[in-house]
Amino acid sequence: MDRRTFLAASAAASLLSSRRSRAQAPIVIKFSHVVAGHTPKGRAAERFKTLAEQRSGGRVKVDVYPNSQLFKDGEELEALQLGGVQMLAPSTSKFGPLGLAQFELFDLPYIFPNRELLRRVTNGQVGKDLFQSLVGKGIIGLAYWDNGFKVMSANKPLHMPADYRGLKMRIKSSKVLGAQMRALGCQPQVMAFSEVYQAMQTGVVDGSENTLPNLWTQKFYEVQKYIALSYHGYDGYAVIVQKKFWDALPAELRATLGKAMQEATDFENELSLQESSEDVAKIKAASRAQVYELTAEEQAALRKALLPVHKQMESRIGKNWIEAVYKEAAATGFTY
Repeated sequence: MDRRTFLAASAAASLLSSRRSRAQAPIVIKFSHVVAGHTPKGRAAERFKTLAEQRSGGRVKVDVYPNSQLFKDGEELEALQLGGVQMLAPSTSKFGPLGLAQFELFDLPYIFPNRELLRRVTNGQVGKDLFQSLVGKGIIGLAYWDNGFKVMSANKPLHMPADYRGLKMRIKSSKVLGAQMRALGCQPQVMAFSEVYQAMQTGVVDGSENTLPNLWTQKFYEVQKYIALSYHGYDGYAVIVQKKFWDALPAELRATLGKAMQEATDFENELSLQESSEDVAKIKAASRAQVYELTAEEQAALRKALLPVHKQMESRIGKNWIEAVYKEAAATGFTY
């Protein structure tokens, strides 16, 4: 074999090897979220990673980025649409700025009196219809994950609605939550999750609403003196994937990932329920904040002050969406 033939053969072999290498390279899914890795959401993202990589036989590699390492909560949806990340688990209220205010249904105070109704909504037709509305935005909805039921915290005791007047209360970006806080006489302050601790520490905000896992893992109890176990609202996430990326995957791989996501979802929702009760005890044991239950009278007063937000938000969310939840509630024997 002369030198020219040898070089040509070597080049061809290198090209074939390169092509095989590229063909065998795993499909990378960047999964970004804004909370700590040891929260239920963080641990479920890792569970999905493990299951997806194992079940796909290494065809998929999931890189999880917790704690806003890649994008803050105000940036991540645009990043998904542009392909900078493939998978997210944003709070459901984050879809409002995309023109999908119906997802703010989940933010309505006292809309979910219990987890039974919540599951009827997320696992039923309402949940499916909500996910269908994402498709036009280039997004596929995969699952609903619980964060939990929210409590109120501040640097003063919060027992009756009058106690909230004048307080600067941090909220995530949601017109519904803004209306909720204004109904209590508060000044709602929209702020990225990653900025909340410092804002509480420096007095930029007086308080916030949050779930117990977030209060514990983000150590908000260190910079809040009082925590009222109001359980006045629900906070949850929608696990989503870029439609263009998802549609390009082979059908059998989508099925494999879908099953992995379902197992991760069951894990996350069970863990969220478990940790909510455990975190109450942890926060109390830390002895940094006073944690207390609302009396029946206090709970009734708060509920009375906040239920009008449902009617107020009909034009934004859509009366049909709210009535769909009311219909599911009636089927369980609950009335508002």
